[in-house]
Amino acid sequence: MPTTVNRRRFIRSSTALAGAMALPAAFAQAPGRYPTRPITLVVPFPPGGSVDSAGRAIADRLGRVLGQPVIVENKGGAGGAIGSTQVAKAQPDGYTLVVTSQTTHVINPILTPSLPYDAVNDFAPITLIDRLANVLLVTPGLPVKNFAEFVKYVKENPGKLNYASSGNASVAYLSMELLKAKLGLAITHIPYRGAGPALADLQAGQVHMTWNNLSSNLGMIHNGRLRALAVASPIRAPQLPDVPTFDELKLPELNLTSWTGLAAPAKTPEPIIAQLYDAMRTVLRDPATHKAWNDRGAMLPEAMKPAEFRQEIQQRFQFYRNIVKTHKIALEQ
Repeated sequence: MPTTVNRRRFIRSSTALAGAMALPAAFAQAPGRYPTRPITLVVPFPPGGSVDSAGRAIADRLGRVLGQPVIVENKGGAGGAIGSTQVAKAQPDGYTLVVTSQTTHVINPILTPSLPYDAVNDFAPITLIDRLANVLLVTPGLPVKNFAEFVKYVKENPGKLNYASSGNASVAYLSMELLKAKLGLAITHIPYRGAGPALADLQAGQVHMTWNNLSSNLGMIHNGRLRALAVASPIRAPQLPDVPTFDELKLPELNLTSWTGLAAPAKTPEPIIAQLYDAMRTVLRDPATHKAWNDRGAMLPEAMKPAEFRQEIQQRFQFYRNIVKTHKIALEQ
């Protein structure tokens, strides 16, 4: 018969295992080891966009694996620069993390020379959270049903239409400016503090179009509140089988997917980064995660170690910097 102490230990162990649900408790730590208190996950955009969706999708799952709550904190503004700067300057102890995106770690650094953080040297990349198809969206009130009609209508109404973005130095801004440059379109840019507010105004007809991640908009597309004209994806999105890719429309430069990732402040100890990477791999291998990612229109990423994620950021930076130079795209003042 077990002693009273042993019975208590057994009960505590059983309770902890049950609390992990589908995610295995693979990272139980001895007292005093990381993590011993809640972790803050900064989302550098307002609620409602794809970066926010990614952060909220991993927070509870990651917390269950690590054995401590992961608390989402939205810190929007300046195209993600405010929240990203907060994390860049945080203590490198593993208790402040950030959801990264191509806007915060690729486009913003290219278009904003005075950015208050260094996208490469101020962060310790951990891994990808997801990959995301992008989509060109218009408000249903715009009298176009497909991409060809869209181009014709814009050319017939030069300067009369506008597009929303999540900020001056965002993927939406760069992609729409590239689309304008390639096709000779005159469309006015209206920057927002994040994708959520931009999408709300798009549905209301206050703006005419935007470029955004498919995962943020599937419900609005399916219920007719937004209309999708083209997707940036290797193949047609299974959720939108009738919408062509930009490759099909002979615009391959616009056909890149986006991603969101997880990072910590630079100089975070390597054992903590390794533990967070392993925890994320546990999260992303879980069948419940597979279903959740599919339901929100996101793609599960390949296994990408911290060093590989850093290389991905640098490669995308070079790719988009060449596009900016070639097409003379500048940040709006």
